[in-house]
Amino acid sequence: MFISVLLTVAVFVPVYLLNPGSKPETYQRNIDVPGVALQAEPAAGYLPLAPALPDGWSANYARWNSGGSAQVPAWEAGYLTPGGSHIGLTQTDKGNPTWVAQVTDEAPVTGQRRIGGSDWELRDRGTGSTSLVLEEDGYTVILEGAAGLAEFDVLGAAVINELHGK
Repeated sequence: MFISVLLTVAVFVPVYLLNPGSKPETYQRNIDVPGVALQAEPAAGYLPLAPALPDGWSANYARWNSGGSAQVPAWEAGYLTPGGSHIGLTQTDKGNPTWVAQVTDEAPVTGQRRIGGSDWELRDRGTGSTSLVLEEDGYTVILEGAAGLAEFDVLGAAVINELHGK
């Protein structure tokens, strides 16, 4: 029995020592969103949003979602804010109320928020996740995450600038 315990420890210790330790800071992939957007353009039929954001922001994913079970193809990009929170951006030219409800996890409309000269629909379930919905220029854009509203304002303004070609 002593030998089996010793062998178990001998196997466990190297595996434990070879595993990297966890880090308190958030992993940042820093994806090239404009590059991925250009690749997605033929499938989308439009150039997906790749908003220019200030220093401290980084993208951790960008992808074209062909629709799946929702039947609504959409551009998706995720951003890490300077405060370490995450905000996801979803854009489509085929949005409908059912799809918006699915993407926002059926969060109720709790108000309006003016960002970048446009009125965004504010949706909040009170669970720490906020959604902002914009329908403009033939597109539906949804920002969703657990960041503060000031960080949503920064991304929302960048989205408006991108939509209007500024």
